[in-house]
Amino acid sequence: MPLLVPAFLFLLLLALPLLMPLALVQRYRAGTARRRGRGWVATVNLVTMGISVGVFLFMAALATIWLPSAFQAALLGLAAGGLLGLLGIALTRWEHGPDGLHYTANRWLTLLVVLALATRLLYSLWRGWQNWGAAGEETSWLVAAGLAGSLGVGAAVLGYYFTYAAGVWRRVRRPRRF
Repeated sequence: MPLLVPAFLFLLLLALPLLMPLALVQRYRAGTARRRGRGWVATVNLVTMGISVGVFLFMAALATIWLPSAFQAALLGLAAGGLLGLLGIALTRWEHGPDGLHYTANRWLTLLVVLALATRLLYSLWRGWQNWGAAGEETSWLVAAGLAGSLGVGAAVLGYYFTYAAGVWRRVRRPRRF
């Protein structure tokens, strides 16, 4: 019985990389689904994304102890993601019907965000594998693996979703009739 817990944890760690493609496909499908604009859902999304951005920035600032450019990469990523989020709001299809406002995110922009995340994950794994034993004393393995860039891409994804949530919240709260 005591070996059951470590075996389960080992299988869980083994299954995570195998399930990553499925998670990315599901992220794309959920991101491009037609949704009904509800005020309370938009408010909850905006508040939780705001908390996520705040915690992410705090952790990026804390990570500057080990990764000198982590906070700058996070801020640049948030700015880039914010611009993508504004583009996403502009490209979103809004539909007014008798049962309320519905919206559908742009498929190409959603695919771009998901592919950027997947590409950066694969690149970080490859760089980490290549630099595992090659990092010298002057460069830490974390820096050599490019983890500051991964923080930047993660921040871009957070910035995109935060800005998109703010745009949806604004649109749901004050719907425009076309």
